[in-house]
Amino acid sequence: MSQVSNSEIIDQIVAGAVQDQAAKAPGLRQAHAKSHGCVWGELAIADNIPENLQVGIFSKVKTYPIWARFSNASGPLSQGQLQSDKNPDGRGFAIKVLQVEGNKVLEDEPNTQDFVLINHPVFFVREAQDYIRLAEVKAGKLSPESFAYEFGILQQIAGKKTLNPLEIQYWSATPYRLGTQAIKFSAKPQVINTADLPIPDSDHYLRQALVNTLTIEKRDVYFDFLIQLQPDNDPKWVDDPTLLWDENISPYIKVATIKIPAQEFDNSDRKQFDESLSFTPWHTLPEHEPLGSVNASRLKLYKTIAQNRREHNQQVITEPQPYAIQS
Repeated sequence: MSQVSNSEIIDQIVAGAVQDQAAKAPGLRQAHAKSHGCVWGELAIADNIPENLQVGIFSKVKTYPIWARFSNASGPLSQGQLQSDKNPDGRGFAIKVLQVEGNKVLEDEPNTQDFVLINHPVFFVREAQDYIRLAEVKAGKLSPESFAYEFGILQQIAGKKTLNPLEIQYWSATPYRLGTQAIKFSAKPQVINTADLPIPDSDHYLRQALVNTLTIEKRDVYFDFLIQLQPDNDPKWVDDPTLLWDENISPYIKVATIKIPAQEFDNSDRKQFDESLSFTPWHTLPEHEPLGSVNASRLKLYKTIAQNRREHNQQVITEPQPYAIQS
């Protein structure tokens, strides 16, 4: 596939997303619209990282301030209506690391490094063009059977029960660069909730779970930040993010700890700040550049959708600051 056709595919994806955004909810995110909470914390780089992983942000022992956003994966139903937490959905964990030195791929936030994760280890499409195929299936132009493999992955994601966003594991799903290596990354809570309890009868029970943990119980929460190296040099591991990387061949290695302290966050000021943020895997050092065609499409897509949303909301764009300064 030529570079020109790649660009045409990305333009088509962006055009469809912009149209959907304008029709449904121009002031909201086109995906991951519903937030369960925007919280502050820190990312502490480990002091015992293997030498071959000491690249970019992981090259020196340092503790960085972060903002983190927990969300449902679905887009808005309308400007005034978001999907209930009781409905099957993916869950997102977006991390914005602050005060990161070095030139970035995007210039709008020169001091940030974003890590964007979902609660499933693989992605649901093989390549960027599959977004267009998915839209054609939804529009009745292609048969659902032609997308059976991808729908199977989506069903796996949607079928997961989440009782508390702070107590489940998240993955990058798509591959990234670590210097000259290809990796995936994951955030695994040090306390995982395995209780088989019923879903609470509330449309917003996931936000309440965060409030219960961080504000009412005043518990600090910790995640291990993990890196997994590409199993071998076969290009399929980068080209097809639906493939699971075998942990028996390439185990995850801890490179940092995320701490989310007990805090109050469920207020109008924090919600407004939450809506002003923009997370993209392309807020990054070149050493952590996203890889593959799915990630390539995200560069223009996320940038365009965020710009349209902020213009609609008349938000002045400033680089977010750590909590101590923010407050």
